[in-house]
Amino acid sequence: MGDTNHASTVDDDLLLKNFFAEVSEVERDNEVLRILSCFKLNPFEYLNLPFDSSIDDVKKQYRKLSLVVHPDKCKHPQAKEAFGALAKAQQLLMDQNERDYILSQVNSAKEELRAKRKKQLKKDTASKMKSLVEEGKYDKQYEQSEEFRQELKVKVRELLTEQEWRRRKMQMRISEEEGRLKRDEEEQKEMWKRKREHEEEWEGTREKRVSSWRDFMKGGKKNKKGEIRPPKLKTEDPNKSYVQRPVKRG
Repeated sequence: MGDTNHASTVDDDLLLKNFFAEVSEVERDNEVLRILSCFKLNPFEYLNLPFDSSIDDVKKQYRKLSLVVHPDKCKHPQAKEAFGALAKAQQLLMDQNERDYILSQVNSAKEELRAKRKKQLKKDTASKMKSLVEEGKYDKQYEQSEEFRQELKVKVRELLTEQEWRRRKMQMRISEEEGRLKRDEEEQKEMWKRKREHEEEWEGTREKRVSSWRDFMKGGKKNKKGEIRPPKLKTEDPNKSYVQRPVKRG
């Protein structure tokens, strides 16, 4: 059974290669331009797939389109860029977290469009009655229409753009906060560095300061050579700090 599946896959790839070997250069160039004009945040657009596509659909579509724009087959100057965009789109849709995120935005877009349509139906009595009579079939048919698919595509673009803007703003705030913390850390390091240098300098002059203090204590109280100090006189008022003549008592 496994050999049969493998052989089937090989045959499919061979058929694809043979088929796209006949694709015209104009068709290849047009596909390159289509890919490069896609909305960058929606990998489904790059692969030209509906939002309900399976993983197998993604793989098959990638193989198909990559053969069309492969740089070895396509002479368009931006073929390599288009080929890389397809590879990235497939990678995103094969990643379960990325896929779930995009589909969550798709579901939000559907809910907004349904709510908008519900308001419109309230104003249009005929459409409202038809919707009630057919018990949801009317709404289901609308959601399968090309009009709804285009509206959904635009709404998904809006929501993905909003989310990307919020993500970038948050990243900017995080970067600013990281920058502030880094500056604070550098200032703190500089402060400790200056303090350490001051302490080392103070310790380095310790011996000199001790020696100066000792010299002062030894000779600070001696009279300078040739200096004559007047004798201290007692005063009547012991609280007075200045010298005064003794008071004569008659």
